[in-house]
Amino acid sequence: PIEETMRAMEDLVAAGKIRFIGVSNFTVEQMERAQRALTRERIVCNQVCYHLKARQIEYRVLPYCEQRGIAVVGYSPFGSGDFPSPRSRGGRVLAEIGAKYGKTPHQVALNFLTRRPSLFAIPKASRPEHVRENAEAVGWTLAPEDLAALDEVFPPPAREGSLPMI
Repeated sequence: PIEETMRAMEDLVAAGKIRFIGVSNFTVEQMERAQRALTRERIVCNQVCYHLKARQIEYRVLPYCEQRGIAVVGYSPFGSGDFPSPRSRGGRVLAEIGAKYGKTPHQVALNFLTRRPSLFAIPKASRPEHVRENAEAVGWTLAPEDLAALDEVFPPPAREGSLPMI
């Protein structure tokens, strides 16, 4: 049970084995239950699946975490083998926006997903050039019209849904 797990996590902090308590793929209700079980510590991050085609966390999880100073770690920011094809509408929009900034579609996607200060992503990088490409996804800002174009082709959730997991 979550209460027992959270007590064990607090014991690990007290013993110096871990510094902070984080969770993964937790809904708002699960985070609230876990936090209620903690007596000395607080949850500092929630690691969740987050990419252009899986934006469910934006409905409740992300606002909840932002209001409470809980970091959100987005895993699989390029999806799981389903990054938008250059021939798809979304792929074309990513490429058009990228051309405007001298960036790749992956850089545009990563910049879009990490535009909020409470969220950071952990993109896969199997080669040094991927690391360089990912690093160049930050340090610049998408214009409001580009954010709107991305929202149009990759719409945010209109209602709460289950959190995706990979």
